[in-house]
Amino acid sequence: MKLALIGTTYPFRGGIAAFNERLAKELIHNGHEVSIYTFTVQYPNFLFPGKTQYSTDEPPKDLNIQRCVNSINPINWVRVGNKIKNENYDSVIIPFWLPLMGPSLATLARIIKKNKHTKILSIAHNIIPHEARFGDKWLTKYFTNQVDGFLAMTQNVMNDLESFNTISPKVLSPHPIYDNFGESIEREEALKYLNLDNSFGYMLFFGLIRDYKGLDLLLEAFSQIKNKKVKVIIAGEYYSDKTPYKELIQKLNLEDKIIEVDKFIPDSEVNYYFSACDIVVQPYKSATQSGVTQIAYHFNKPMIVTDVGGLKEMCPDGKVGYVVPPQSDKIKDAILKFYESTDKNKMIENIKEEKKKYSWSNFTNVLFSLIDKVNN
Repeated sequence: MKLALIGTTYPFRGGIAAFNERLAKELIHNGHEVSIYTFTVQYPNFLFPGKTQYSTDEPPKDLNIQRCVNSINPINWVRVGNKIKNENYDSVIIPFWLPLMGPSLATLARIIKKNKHTKILSIAHNIIPHEARFGDKWLTKYFTNQVDGFLAMTQNVMNDLESFNTISPKVLSPHPIYDNFGESIEREEALKYLNLDNSFGYMLFFGLIRDYKGLDLLLEAFSQIKNKKVKVIIAGEYYSDKTPYKELIQKLNLEDKIIEVDKFIPDSEVNYYFSACDIVVQPYKSATQSGVTQIAYHFNKPMIVTDVGGLKEMCPDGKVGYVVPPQSDKIKDAILKFYESTDKNKMIENIKEEKKKYSWSNFTNVLFSLIDKVNN
């Protein structure tokens, strides 16, 4: 098939970019022709909470990426929409994750469909945002009205979709494994690279830091643990005000127990952090699904996740980790259970078996079943 993908890719950084690039490579591997249309302007700088939107890694190889979409320029939407319309793609895949992107992506979709051939599909990462803003519902509705078929990655997102679009076909397939961050390396090598003491165990909180991700809950839980041979690695850039977290670390006397890496972790370093840790903790207060879970699966790492959104769908309790309410005392209990009584080797073997269902081939099979539904 002749396919296009509209969304974030290199030179932009982040989980959505990594997802889109990996999806494109899988589609190409399966024999399809794939073009990617990414942004010249993704977010205006004054709306972007981080230090930079751009990747420091090498560009991905063998991908046809065209930078041409300006998310805030309606004249650009018309020009680019007509350009893509005239290419007569069989399907255009548009990942959706933020209402702010709704106007540009919806307008592109509306124009492209005028060729009476191209079908518009959306992979729904998130429909209702974690941090609500005025106008979110209208912007999301405008986008979903232009879509011929949806793929959701959790039942939670599928339910959200139904509140916006009850007509278009929808399919469900879990977020596939992030296997594009290299292979596991020996723990000692990873610790040496990160300049960490190998006499300690390490829990990992990974990814961009926003208030809904519950870092405060993890800090409160960890402060109640007396195991002096375990530390927490916080690896990620703050997209929320870091002051409350710094003050909490000081208040709880955790300065010597926390390793903070306050930066966006480039793809080339991700494997060091996951290879160094014993367990990945996701103490989220709200969620849809999480790419961090799928990185943990790739590196065969047990997890502690909270029972919010679709996280528990991805983490069978007691099998590949523990699912607990988003409460600090329950997170503490799970940490203690992991370090004091869990058969870690058995849990790792369970992870190796469980992650087979999250292959990219399974994901694209479901995606093409959606294409069949839309075309029929």
